[in-house]
Amino acid sequence: MTQLAVGLVGCGLIGRRRAAEAADHPRTSLALVADVVPARAAEVAAAHGARAVAGWRELVAAPGIDVVCVATPNGHLAEIAIAALDAGKHVLLEKPMGRSADEARAIAAAARRANRRVKVGFNHRYHPAIARARAELAAGTIGAPINVRARYGHGGRPGYENEWRGDAALAGGGELTDQGVHVADLLHWFVGVPREVYAVTQTAVWPLGALEDNAFAILRYDGGCVATFHTSWTQWKNLFSFEVFGELGALIVEGLGRSYGDETLTIVRRALQGGVPATERIAFAAEDVSWRDEWNDFVAGLLDGRPYLGDARDGIVAMETLTALYRSARDGVPANLDREG
Repeated sequence: MTQLAVGLVGCGLIGRRRAAEAADHPRTSLALVADVVPARAAEVAAAHGARAVAGWRELVAAPGIDVVCVATPNGHLAEIAIAALDAGKHVLLEKPMGRSADEARAIAAAARRANRRVKVGFNHRYHPAIARARAELAAGTIGAPINVRARYGHGGRPGYENEWRGDAALAGGGELTDQGVHVADLLHWFVGVPREVYAVTQTAVWPLGALEDNAFAILRYDGGCVATFHTSWTQWKNLFSFEVFGELGALIVEGLGRSYGDETLTIVRRALQGGVPATERIAFAAEDVSWRDEWNDFVAGLLDGRPYLGDARDGIVAMETLTALYRSARDGVPANLDREG
């Protein structure tokens, strides 16, 4: 197979990004699109030479489709992904991998039954500053990691409670699910699966009912590493900061481009005898290449039979982490992950 035909379910902001990458890649073509708003599907189809269909069921059943991208609200991800896998399609679904660890496991089980592959849209792994930081950690630049500190957030907006992200049944969780899942995934990629977690959630400004607009987490790992993160919908000026401290130095990623500020990596090399450390600051281009690089990785994985980042196992670990964090916040005590198997 040298060319993959792609079907897209969901033509919102993220779906449009996926559509563009599928249409532009030399080894994929955008064939079918579907959306609950027919005019939106028609617009995306016209822009990329695809065909709009009446609904997602028609799309996943289409015999000529090899890959289905699912870019819908969280509450629909598992149903559509499982149907696509059962129909023999590979699947890329946006984060999170459903609304719970159980939904994530059900998606992975469907992939195994169908002998098809799943990718979760953890595009943050492909931001160049984050990817370079991960490579530096693997190369031993800062030695063994001892702690991680992350902050991620934006300011929300009035009326959030009337959007799908403010609907508990559709979203599955608040800001911890929305942006916190990216942090949970990056922590897994950098320092592994946490042994124990503790969380406090807060609904401080937006009238979201049972959903949180802030979450604070502490995670402990085998070997002694500790991570903390705060994810927020009351971060009035958008912010992304991911800092990894090791025995020999630190790796500090700031910004994601655009409203989150310039994307940079600062490499700190500790002065072993004391004194001021050496620092190297690397700035990356303003263009967000993460969506392109993620699609390239997925397509190469499918066509060349190799691993890619953000596979089904990664998606499950992220959801197991979130599930434990929510349980800790509910019960007011640390929680262990309920691991599959």
